[in-house]
Order: sequence, then C-alpha cells, then structure tokens
Amino acid sequence: MSKKVDEIKRPVEQHMQAFEQKFKDAMKSTVPLLDKITNYIIKRKGKQIRPMFVFLSAQVSGEINDSTHRAAALIELLHTASLVHDDVVDDSNERRGFFSLNALWKNKIAVLVGDFLLTNGLSLALENDDFHLLKIANDAVREMSEGELLQIEKARRLDISEAVYFDIITKKTAALLAACCAAGAASVTSDKQTIALFKEFGILTGIAFQIKDDLFDFGTEEDIGKPTGIDIKEKKMTLPLIYALNNSTWLEKRKIINIIKNHNEESEEVMKVIQFVIEKGGLRYAVQVMQEYRDRALSVLQNLPDNDARKSLEQLLIYAIERKK
Repeated sequence: MSKKVDEIKRPVEQHMQAFEQKFKDAMKSTVPLLDKITNYIIKRKGKQIRPMFVFLSAQVSGEINDSTHRAAALIELLHTASLVHDDVVDDSNERRGFFSLNALWKNKIAVLVGDFLLTNGLSLALENDDFHLLKIANDAVREMSEGELLQIEKARRLDISEAVYFDIITKKTAALLAACCAAGAASVTSDKQTIALFKEFGILTGIAFQIKDDLFDFGTEEDIGKPTGIDIKEKKMTLPLIYALNNSTWLEKRKIINIIKNHNEESEEVMKVIQFVIEKGGLRYAVQVMQEYRDRALSVLQNLPDNDARKSLEQLLIYAIERKK
C-alpha cells in the first residue's frame, strides 16, 4: 500500500486495523471449503478504499462506533460479493493479479460464495437492527445490478450516448461509493441532510473514479503507461470513446464500431481504435469532465465540518483520480 494511502487513513487508522479482524470474523464459516475460499479472498484483498470512505465519513460527522464497523463490513462484503459475481459474468480468470474464484473453483462455486458473502453482510445488519444501513446497502445492490445489465444491453448495439454512459456508471460504480459515505454518516447521525450530502459526495467521487478507470484503457506515456485496450476488447463504451465517436464522420464511426464488434481481439486493430480516440481529443475531454466531477465533490465537502477526517476525504478523492494504476 502506498505511503499516500497510509497518510490519508491516519485519522481512522486504529479503526481500520480493528476492522481487519472484524471483517475476517464476518466471513467465517463451518463449511471447510467455504472457509478455505474466504481465506483466499482475505489474502488477496486490495487497498480497502471503501471501508476507509465509511470510517472517514463517520468521523467527519461524529464518533465512530460499533454501527460504523458493521457498516464498513456490510459494504465490503457486498463489494466482495459483487467482484466474485462480476468475474463469473465477465468470464474473467484473474482479479488483482491472482486467479479469480471461478478460475480455481468454477462458476457454480463462485456464484454460491458470492451469495454467501452477500447474505452474511445482510445478516450482520439484521442481527443488530441496523435497518437504516440495510436500506442504504439494498439500494446500492439494486442499482449495481441495473447498471451491469444496462451495460450488457448497450454493449450489444454499441449505440450508447453520454447520458446513458453516466446512467450506467452512476449505478454500476458510483452507487457503491455513495453507499460507503452515506452508511458511514448514518452510523453516527440521523440528520437526513448530512447523510444526503455524503451520498452526493460519494456519487460525484464514484463518477470521477470511473472516468479515471476509463483513461487507464488508453494510456499516455507521461501519465498512465502503456494502453491496455481491455475495455475495447470487452466492447465497453467508455467516455473517451463515446466523445471520439460523437465527433467523427459517419464513415469513421462505422469503421471504428466494426473493429470493436468484429476485430476486438486483434491487437493491431485495437491500437487503431486507441489512436483514433487520442486524435479526436477523447482523452483530453474525459480528463476535463473527471476534473469537473472532482471539483463538484470537493465543493460538497465544504458544507461539512472541517476536521482531519474531512481533509483525508479530500485527499482520498484526489488520490483516486491521480493514481497510476
């Protein structure tokens, strides 16, 4: 984990350390196979940015308590379940440089493990009467499912507009980050206006976060490194590509869509799409829009108490859109 992330989490560091053990406990099972798989998941966990958003949001508005820890575990269990299910849906064999669950244990077991994680998170909230947290999480899961299905539907026709793109990423990516921030706030205050502000901050941050991910697909020498073209190979319509297509001739558009539909596994053809997007100013446009969402998110934070946790949230937002991978 980078020094920057360590610095950002300092106001809630003790809580993040305690969370590690509580999260492990929330994943335990009496079924040996399940326990083996959940241990594998724990060993390959990422930076745990989402629990950090939960704890920092809570600390801005009040005192972190047991409900905050349950909120963080609930969100992280839902997030982990969604990643397991995503790998099955995408037929992906790798996640964060490790084999995915479906690669090691096949789809049937991966789906069931995802279900186990999801229900464990819901049970955690139900057993402690955290119905306000359950509602936040439930709304997020519903929106994530809708966003994924909308993306699959649109990928078939490649007729996506900017409006539809923002609808997809608001549901698919931003909804979970909004749930992190809203659940963190809701664990320490019942003030609806404060919770709504945190939700808005999470949505704006999540959108900026996703646009950054879009940019990774194209790469630039000074910023992101070599282009990957993974989204193009998966026929995902990203903001730079949508902008480029909207600012091209009918013939150019037809040629690029043909490559994405029929030649998306050929590296040379994918590079043609990447070059097309760069030449049409797609990357410049996406960076500009990402920065606009960053600024809007920062302005929402100005309405909240000024303390170390709020400063860390600001830094976490900036880190999310300036990261190199």
